[in-house]
Amino acid sequence: IAAIAVWAHECGHALQHQQAYAPLKIRMASVGITSFANGMLTWIMMGALFLGMIPLQLALPLLAGCWGVIMAFNLITLPVEFDASRRAKVMLHQMGFTATATEDRGVSEVLNAAAWTYVAAFITSLAYFLYHLLPFLTGRSDD
Repeated sequence: IAAIAVWAHECGHALQHQQAYAPLKIRMASVGITSFANGMLTWIMMGALFLGMIPLQLALPLLAGCWGVIMAFNLITLPVEFDASRRAKVMLHQMGFTATATEDRGVSEVLNAAAWTYVAAFITSLAYFLYHLLPFLTGRSDD
């Protein structure tokens, strides 16, 4: 059940590509800036926290900006992944791969568990974004 659920989910992405699903196009367009922001996190943290080369007053807004980009990417990812899972459930049922309610429930459980990982990624990036942004905004960047 897990294998066909994941297979059908990936087929859902293929259908999104075929139909030029707008959230997928936005997500794909933002991969470059997200990769850049993700790479910059390491350099900013090393430069500010470990080497002392970047003042904390500069590092905090830079870190917040990087986490903001990653958070936006994770937010854009949510509708893409939920839609692919929705398409997968429909496809498997229509094609007869899931013939019983137990199989339908198994597919739903696998795909829902996978979807929660994307929700968790968004919440984590939101927390890091706020963690780095709030001290900068409140003037407490030296704590």
